[in-house]
This record gives sequence, C-alpha cells and structure tokens, in this order.
Amino acid sequence: MQIITVKNYNELSTTAGRIIADLVNSKPRCTLGLATGSTPQGTYQYLVERYRAGEISFKEVQTFNLDEYCGLPRSHPESYFRFMHDNLFSHIDIQPENRHIPCAEGGDLQSQCDAYNTLLRQATVDLQLLGIGSNGHIGFCEPGTPFDRETFLTQLAEETRRDNQRFFDSLDEVPATAITMGISNILQARSILLIASGKAKAECIGKMVNGPVTEAVPASALQRHPDVTVIVDEDAAALL
Repeated sequence: MQIITVKNYNELSTTAGRIIADLVNSKPRCTLGLATGSTPQGTYQYLVERYRAGEISFKEVQTFNLDEYCGLPRSHPESYFRFMHDNLFSHIDIQPENRHIPCAEGGDLQSQCDAYNTLLRQATVDLQLLGIGSNGHIGFCEPGTPFDRETFLTQLAEETRRDNQRFFDSLDEVPATAITMGISNILQARSILLIASGKAKAECIGKMVNGPVTEAVPASALQRHPDVTVIVDEDAAALL
C-alpha cells in the first residue's frame, strides 16, 4: 500500500480528487467505483468544481456504486441513490445510462444482487474509491464477510447502524440491511483509493495497514491487492 498522510480533511479531499480527475482526463472512458458517506463528499465537491471550471468531463465515464440501503425508496433523502445525485451526478455531465447503483427496491432482493453482479462482471473498474467503517468494513462488507463474496444482501452491524444514526432522526430509522459489492468485487478493480479522516478511524486504519489479513477486519483484504493508495489525515494516521 502507498500511504499518503495529509494535514486535514480539505487536503485529503483535494488529493483524492486530483487522483480521480487525472485518471478521467487521461482515460475519458474509464470506469469508476464510487463510495458514499461523509468522507467522499469533499472529493466529489472538488470534482464538481473542476467540471464547472471546464477542466474535466464525465461524458464517457461509467460508474458503479458500492452499496445501497434496503428499505428506503430511491427518493428518500438518505438513500445512496439520492446521495450520489445530490453530491455529484446532478452537477456533472455524466450520462444517466452510465451510472450504476444497486437497486434495493422491489420484492426479490437476491435477484437485484445477481443483476448487479452480472453488470460488474461485464465491466472492469479502473479505480475504486473506498471509505472505511470504524469496525473495518469496506462497502457494507461487515466483519466476518468471506473475502470471496460477491454482491450480496448483508445485515448491517449495530456499530455501523450507530455510526450512521447521525444521518437519521433515530436509530430505529437506520436500515438494518443493504445490498453491497462483495470484497471479491472490490479486489477486481485495477486500482483502489481509500480515504479516511478523523480520530475515530485511526484504529481501523492501523489494523488495515499493519494488522493480519483477517475477515475480522474486512479492509485488511486490501493488503492482497497490488495497487492500493490510502490517503489519511493526521488524526486518522495516528496509529500508523
């Protein structure tokens, strides 16, 4: 892993955004794997600013998102479909048919997982953007997820639900399940870019980078990938 330590969240967002922008400019028809949550918001803001300045185009870019909550309609303010629209897609020139997010609406969620996995098998992700959960999850692959797992329906850990409660009015409103890419899907990307900010991420970053490769820390699987860049601010890097 290449570890890049920056001073603060703003520098983290700019550094990650530049890596993505450089890829898009050098390979206009690239495929990006995208993440949601509070950490990537600054990165997406940077990309929007570059687009508005006429320095980048997403017209030929294809994207695949990591995950989506079950039990929320796509119109819900906290759905990841809505998150991507509000934070990135509605502000750039990406084509609607090139944006892929797991669909967790409808009755047969396993069929939705299978359909998304089929799309992923037909694509090659050039760069996968990741955050990391305080328990070491990537995507919504919680501790104990087998490394060979592909897109699946997952039960969210209570720690994850508590971490995400800040986006909802109460813990009861936080979904208990989600559709997520599996670790196997994530590791298929040509390159991986993981970003983390804040003291709350220091322990899981330390385990990911320096600990054993174990299903108890899903992000430790990234040690097996040949091209991983980790960008952390000083707080998140505290235990490295």
